[in-house]
Order: sequence, then C-alpha cells, then structure tokens
Amino acid sequence: MKVVLSVPGKFHTFDLARELHARRALAAVFTGYPQFKLKHEGLPRDLIRTWPWLQSSYMAMPAKHRLGPKLIREWEWAIRLSLDAFVKRQLPPCDVFVGLSGSALQSGVQAQSMGARYVCDRGSAHIRTQDALLREEARRWGLPFDGIDPRVIEREEAEYEQADCITVPSSFSVQSFIDRGMAASKIKLLPYGVNLGTFARSGEPAKGRLDVLYVGGMNLNKGIPYLLQGYQRLRHPAKSLTFAGTPSDALIERMRAQGLWSEDIRVLGHVPQAQLKDLMSRSHAMVLASVQEGFGMVLSQAMACACVVIASAHTGGPDLLTDGEEGFIVPVRDGKAIGDRLQQLADQPELQKNMGDKAIQRVKQAGGWREYGDRACDIYRTLREPHGARAVSGGH
Repeated sequence: MKVVLSVPGKFHTFDLARELHARRALAAVFTGYPQFKLKHEGLPRDLIRTWPWLQSSYMAMPAKHRLGPKLIREWEWAIRLSLDAFVKRQLPPCDVFVGLSGSALQSGVQAQSMGARYVCDRGSAHIRTQDALLREEARRWGLPFDGIDPRVIEREEAEYEQADCITVPSSFSVQSFIDRGMAASKIKLLPYGVNLGTFARSGEPAKGRLDVLYVGGMNLNKGIPYLLQGYQRLRHPAKSLTFAGTPSDALIERMRAQGLWSEDIRVLGHVPQAQLKDLMSRSHAMVLASVQEGFGMVLSQAMACACVVIASAHTGGPDLLTDGEEGFIVPVRDGKAIGDRLQQLADQPELQKNMGDKAIQRVKQAGGWREYGDRACDIYRTLREPHGARAVSGGH
C-alpha cells in the first residue's frame, strides 16, 4: 500500500508521514512549508514535496493583523487553492490519498481518477458546527468575528461529499458530522498520538500551592473566559495561572473589561516543547475549556507529565480519560464546573498526585504515534477492500 499526504503546514500530518515511512507505505507528503524548515522531520528529502511560495511568506509576515481581515482571508484562501492545484499536477501513483480538509478537493478528485481512495482528514468538528459555535461565542463576549469564509465552508462540504472516508480525532467531532446528516459509516475516529519520548514527568508541582496552566493560542475556540471564571472562583492563598502560547491582546483587553483578568496571571508566549514538559510537570492542573476543539494534543501531553487535565466535553478529553479518574470532564461554557474541579484539587492535594499517576498510565495504554499509525493504516487498508468506502463502517 502506498499513501500520499497533503497539508498546508505540518500539524499531525508529519507524525503520520513518519509512521507511514517506517512501514514503507509513504509515497509522498506535500506541504506548504519550505524544505529548510523540514530538515529535522526524520523523512527523506525526496519524499517531501513543497509548494512554499504563499505559505512561507504568510508565516514570515510580522504583525499580520495589521493587514486587515479581508486581505488575510484572501491570502489564506489563495494558500488553499494553490497547494491543491500543485498537488493535483504532481500527484504520484498511490493507493490512498489523504488531504487535510479545506485544501485537497481537486487533488482528491485527481487521486480518485487515478484509482486511489480519497481520505478527507478533518482535524476539528464539522465546519458548519465550528462556525455556529464560534459565532455564538463572539456574540456572548462582544468580540469581532465575521464567521468562517463562506468559500471555505462550501469547499469543505464538497470535500466531505467527495471523499471515500473522513477521519476525525474525537467523538465530539464524529457526532458533529452525524448531527449534520453525514452517514456514520463514512466517519472514522482516529485520535492523535503523543510523543512519549518528548513528554514525560520531569518534576513535581510545588506543595502548598495550586498552579494552573493553559497551553495554546488565545482565540474564540479555546473557552478562555470560562477558564478565567473558574480560576476567579478558586480560593487558595498561593494560586497562579500561566498561559503558554500565542497571546491575543484584544482578548486580554476584553477580559479585563469583563473583570476576569487579574494582574497575577502570567503570559509566557511561545514555549518550546523541551521546556513545555517541565512547565506541565510543575503544574497541578491544565485546563482546556474549548467550546470547539478537534482533539487538543496538549491534553495527552499534559497527562504524560502527570499534570491533571480539566477538559470540556467538546475536546478529545472524553476519548482520553475517565471523568474523576485520570482527570476531569466538564460541560462546555461552564466556568463554575471548572472552578469546582480546581477547588477540589486544591482542597485534596493527594487527589492531584493520584490522578497524575493514573494519567501517566492511561496515556501509555492509549499509545503514542505508532498506535496512531497502526489505526490509520487499518482504515486505509479497509478502504482498498471491495466496495471501497462502503467497507468502512462502524468502529466510531
């Protein structure tokens, strides 16, 4: 079996590419990244095919927000179309073509015309569900949001229909497609892995404190207001909240106006993975309160570091852990529930340690990227059986 992958950036696609290459199943991986940024990805150069002209300049542009939302939207649209056209022209023979949603419609059609199966790899909920949740969130907090580009929505829905199979990383994502009328037999659950070599416990949380961590960018997806509500409810003489990831000045200012931002909150910006595991290991809890999240790889990373995770039901949390055992699952948009769980950890220090130990064992059982590669290959092989996509049923 030979598989071709396509992705505008890297995301989890390069983790999949390494697993396929280890099985001698990778025919090529197409990306918008330039070659020099991929030299440490552990893949032969001749298997990586780049179309970096628009993506690289977009990544290199400082202060993109100054361009204005209209120009940014057009630039992102051009990145999708140009990569798709490049892959369509250069697509080598393969058995399965896997394209990240939003940028692989024409290349997917081309793959099918060459006798291959087309897998739409969607890293989030159904795009209309995503759009609806984000619009509602913007209204709730008075934040600007024009909605997802209608052209992107139309293109993704065309991909969903065209593809022989759609892979998604969480049960929440699966259900969002079923709720939108997609046949359950076409959707396959494929949770992301974690690099257990990179993420492992490297320290202990400080005694007598309750240090809370958030990892990721600040945006409407992430449920930042509900994390802040929960933290505000926490009663502890030595508490802290740290944000690691790309900050948003606009969101911080809005939270200040809402009385939810306190001066003891630390904003670190980007933290390299080598340092991130130390930060996770020293934190008592990590909260991912997303209103819409495909999976949230930081959850399994934190669990591998014995950091107790508090995750909303709209993440991969329900697929990763049992509520109350290795971590907590809370309803979406529920700051009180987050606060209650943080208070529980603060009042019962032994609970935090026990849950952290269980989290390590659970994430090891779930497996790393090797198991992800095994599951992906099983899906792709089933697609190649007689009747194609009709053979991919159940198991979600």
